[in-house]
Amino acid sequence: MTGSASALVVGVDGSAGALTAVRWAARVARERRLALRLVHALPELPPPYPRGDPTFDQVKAAVTTRGERMLAEARATAAEAEPGIEVTTSLRSERPADALVSEAKDATMLVLGTPGLRPLGRVLLGSVSVALAAHAPCPVTLVRPHAGDDEPPAEGPVVVGVDGAPAGEEAIAAAFEEASWRGARLIAVHCWHEAFLSSIFEEGRWTMDSSTVEEREHELLAQRLAGWREKYPDVVVDRVVLAGRPAERLLDLADRAQLLVVGSRGRGGLRGLALGSTSQSLMSYALCPVLVVRGGTRPQEK
Repeated sequence: MTGSASALVVGVDGSAGALTAVRWAARVARERRLALRLVHALPELPPPYPRGDPTFDQVKAAVTTRGERMLAEARATAAEAEPGIEVTTSLRSERPADALVSEAKDATMLVLGTPGLRPLGRVLLGSVSVALAAHAPCPVTLVRPHAGDDEPPAEGPVVVGVDGAPAGEEAIAAAFEEASWRGARLIAVHCWHEAFLSSIFEEGRWTMDSSTVEEREHELLAQRLAGWREKYPDVVVDRVVLAGRPAERLLDLADRAQLLVVGSRGRGGLRGLALGSTSQSLMSYALCPVLVVRGGTRPQEK
């Protein structure tokens, strides 16, 4: 079966990060009355085991059994976290990225677990996570385990980064929707970088003071949010304009958030990665779940 309409699709690989993602997605599925679909992709067997070799069937059977065990563990985890939700599983014999893209074609969201932060405070994202965040057919949420038994935060604001790019409109829409579902305050953040603005002018030509620039940036943020507050009157919005690099400022706010929403300009197939540096930094460092929204991947507004 391919496609999972009105479902949350979760990638399962047996890791602690994947099980954290399963629990997070199970809670969202219960709150929004969605089905949960757990997907595991069987790894390709290495060259020493070509098809037709007697050993191939034995190794394939062992790999399949392990995959089934991972899915069974994930299903039990979801049932324990949120009894009563609808859970299905899918075991696929193809590359993980291809399998998840196929399953997520009609999904509401694709949820992926990531490793915990390393000692230096950074997680090394795998190529599958980066590819799917840039090119999946639906929004993608990356969830990482916290220290000890702590789950990702279920309280705090939703934070969204707002810039002037067309792709950002989808992120704004998703952020309002998420804040409404969660009954959370929405912090809409727009950043400007004085050092960058100065660098594009010849020496001595930059004469605009920072207060004037900040006033204009406030106007830009207000324009980008126009109309959304009327669509979601239940959402309390804080408009925040900050000077500095967007990734750094958003990460500061994400420390106290339950969800960080960012836009992606990724285009094309899985072979061509086009995820921006800001999005990758947020995916790598943010402590809270990160929802990556690419233009054209959200369901149509009701």
